[in-house]
Amino acid sequence: MREVAIIGVGMIDWGELWEKSLRQMWAEAALAALDDAGIDKVDLITVGCMSPGLFIGQEHIASLLADELGMAGVGATRTESACASGSLAFRAGFAEVASGLSDIVLVTGVEKMTDVDGGDATYTLGTAADREYEAFHGITFPGLYAMMAQVHMAHYGTTSRQLAAVSVKNHANGLLNPHAQYHLKITIDDVLNSTMVADPLHLFDCSPITDGAAAVVLAPLDKAKDLAGNRPVVKVTGSGLATDTIALANRKDLAKLHAVELAAERAYAMAGRTPQDIHVAEVHDCFTISEVMVTEALGFFEPGQGGPAAERGLTALNGKIPVNPSGGLKSKGHPVGATGVAQIAEITTQLRGEAGQRQVNGARIGLTQNMGGSGGSSTVHILEVV
Repeated sequence: MREVAIIGVGMIDWGELWEKSLRQMWAEAALAALDDAGIDKVDLITVGCMSPGLFIGQEHIASLLADELGMAGVGATRTESACASGSLAFRAGFAEVASGLSDIVLVTGVEKMTDVDGGDATYTLGTAADREYEAFHGITFPGLYAMMAQVHMAHYGTTSRQLAAVSVKNHANGLLNPHAQYHLKITIDDVLNSTMVADPLHLFDCSPITDGAAAVVLAPLDKAKDLAGNRPVVKVTGSGLATDTIALANRKDLAKLHAVELAAERAYAMAGRTPQDIHVAEVHDCFTISEVMVTEALGFFEPGQGGPAAERGLTALNGKIPVNPSGGLKSKGHPVGATGVAQIAEITTQLRGEAGQRQVNGARIGLTQNMGGSGGSSTVHILEVV
């Protein structure tokens, strides 16, 4: 298997992009990544996108988007794993280059979520839950994560103030990210006094509906070194993928994310790393309880210590393990198909030392964790400067 590196990254500004179509957003991000890589040809395109059929009424988007970029004829494929669709596109591109099937792969993620009303968006996102056993009975993702939060609180004593600390930290980081949907400084009291969505989750505990796209370019390590010039080369050293039951009722422990634990174990083993080796991480904070549980599942903190760690500042930019320097899903936004690719772009930017005011000092090993639904699927990737 060949060694694989990231040679280009591209992001657009995320938000409620009424004036842009899915194809326009995607093409802007793709062109930015190609420009960053200094190339204009690729062997394959992968597209992470959860549900374009329900959000914009368009399927068959891999072919559509290749043509939009002027690359009709290039092989292209779409991946779907709910909110983990983008990281699955990255894993597919990584496997393509590692296997030798392709030399240059353009990995992209995109979602256009605001062309439908709130009810339709809720329905579309709800297709990532168990339709027969959960969604049919009226449960939504805030409700599912609220149940997980309640169990975590009962087991470990996690508090609403600790959850609020996650939101405050991620909004502080988002203020430093020009691509973030929200540039909004908030306090613990702002979170706790915001509208209750599903007890114990307030409005400021929840990620938003977002339009956005992101892209990265992959190549064999030797080619990446030739193209890098004086820039640090970022290599993909670990990739883990796992699943769990979608329905919460079928899980043994609602206070743990088994798919995240398994994916992390596989990525750490492949990279020859441990949680203590990681300098910076981007994780899936669709709700504040998610970041708390993910940092525990990744082994950064013992079970039940994710909340206290956030409250003590251990996951801040200058903390023990900086988490979500981009602002995370909470502040940067969550265009579901694009999130996993944007995480890769952020960690690559961090490892290159190009993150500006949100730069994590001395970051040379980074991790991304992206998951679908309430943890029914998860990927973990480890990136390193070589």
